[in-house]
Amino acid sequence: MSLINYASREINCKIVYYGPGLGGKTTNIKYIYSKISPGIRGKLISLATELDRTLFFDFLPVDVGTIKGFKTRFHLYTVPGQVYYNASRKLILKGVDGIIFVADSQIERFDDNINSRENMKENLAILGLYINNLPLVIQYNKRDLPNISPIDKLSGVLNPINAPYFEAVATQGIGVFDTLKACSKLVIRTLSR
Repeated sequence: MSLINYASREINCKIVYYGPGLGGKTTNIKYIYSKISPGIRGKLISLATELDRTLFFDFLPVDVGTIKGFKTRFHLYTVPGQVYYNASRKLILKGVDGIIFVADSQIERFDDNINSRENMKENLAILGLYINNLPLVIQYNKRDLPNISPIDKLSGVLNPINAPYFEAVATQGIGVFDTLKACSKLVIRTLSR
């Protein structure tokens, strides 16, 4: 749920990167942070957990557009990938405006992707939200590795609603901004209604 700051004429939107542990969520955020001008980004905040970390930063995009004269500021979050941080995942999803599901394309992570997607749906339902009603973009990450599942096999189980998707190699920045831009546009389109 977007927050409107009338004093600064900004609409604050929350995009959450969701997916299995070590799938590339943090790599996406760190790459974006490293490429955005310091003048339009906030601080990168990392809340370290024992085996994983949750990252957060905000930025004010220049070219995504305005809504009725208000600038849009996006706050990007990652959820911890490990299952035992589920309470944190639910908390981070609260007030979400858009989701980027980062799937790990490796064959051996196929079931982890499915479990993470189901967990996301369950956590959204607890908050009274449903994936069919939220801007969603799928990113099939790690496409440079030799042991990857075909896109049609991944899409068959991870993308039954035909959400926009992108192939990515987040460590090289391939597909990272395409994914974020697509989700940002969907969020703005939803808010403009």
